[in-house]
Amino acid sequence: MFYTCGPNEAMVVSGFCRSPPVMIAGGRVFVFPCIQQIQRISLNTLTLNVKSDKVYTRHGVPISVTGIAQMKIQGQNKQMLAAACQMFMGKSEAEIAHIALETLEGHQRAIIAHLTVETKQRIEEEKMQVQVVERTQQIMLQEQEITRREKELEAKVKKPAEAERYRLEKLAEAQRYDGMIMEAEAEAESIRVKGEAEAFAVEAKGRAEAEQMAKKAEAFREYKDGAMVDMLLEKLPLMAEEISRPLCEANKVTMVSSGGGDVGAAKLSGEVLEIMTRLPEAVEKLTGVNISQVAHSPGSFFFFCVTWRCHRLLTCCCFLPGDFSNRLKGIRPMSFLIYLFSVCLLLSHL
Repeated sequence: MFYTCGPNEAMVVSGFCRSPPVMIAGGRVFVFPCIQQIQRISLNTLTLNVKSDKVYTRHGVPISVTGIAQMKIQGQNKQMLAAACQMFMGKSEAEIAHIALETLEGHQRAIIAHLTVETKQRIEEEKMQVQVVERTQQIMLQEQEITRREKELEAKVKKPAEAERYRLEKLAEAQRYDGMIMEAEAEAESIRVKGEAEAFAVEAKGRAEAEQMAKKAEAFREYKDGAMVDMLLEKLPLMAEEISRPLCEANKVTMVSSGGGDVGAAKLSGEVLEIMTRLPEAVEKLTGVNISQVAHSPGSFFFFCVTWRCHRLLTCCCFLPGDFSNRLKGIRPMSFLIYLFSVCLLLSHL
């Protein structure tokens, strides 16, 4: 029949046709019943704690030593396996460990008996150095492991995280650019709409002005010289106001006379009237229109209305109760000139 064993055991088959016995470490074998015998031996590693208490050295110094040893039967070496089978066949692991422990303790006592204290100290130092070297190697291995894990972490976590962050940054930047483009397009559309509205307003205004100019041109064609005189008379009060504007800053007007004529307000009125009598001649030289002739034309009534509008605003101020000197003090020079100018125009066209 077939027998098997694991890698931690060895089988020894002896008996019929098995001389020398067959030793198999971890495998299978066929055994004939009744005429062949099979035995097993353990190949496990045995850890032994070897203690030697109060062992005297060469110089008679008692010391206690504790050692650790590991024992294992080598299954691949046929000679060692054959020797182990001869010594330990049929014994349990505990019995084998006890035999080995007794043997190692005897050897340890013999070694200690030949040692001195200095040798023992040197051995301890060497052991310490060995431990330091082992610890250093462990630290180096740990550092290498940390470096390896960091690289692995960087390859598996950091690099994808950085790539994702870069992608999100680019996406946010693209969205920001899209927003700027949309804002610029909206602003351009607003400017375009505003420009169209302004253009429409300008066009409407131009159309209205053109219609107004057409109507004015039609009125001018109807009134001819009367229309030109009307426009001129509308601007004359403004011209008189601008001419007399410096007098607005004067607190009083001093008239100097040689003694042969009028003085005071009479002299001022006379000089203004003299200036106004020259107005028709100046207008005729500038425009070619004779105001005296236009005054008798159909548009003279409109001219009369414009002239009347210029001086009626000052009538209330000039014809106030009281003597003339007091009324004159309450009228500003520019207003007085405009009033005289309007009166002269009115009288010249009646």
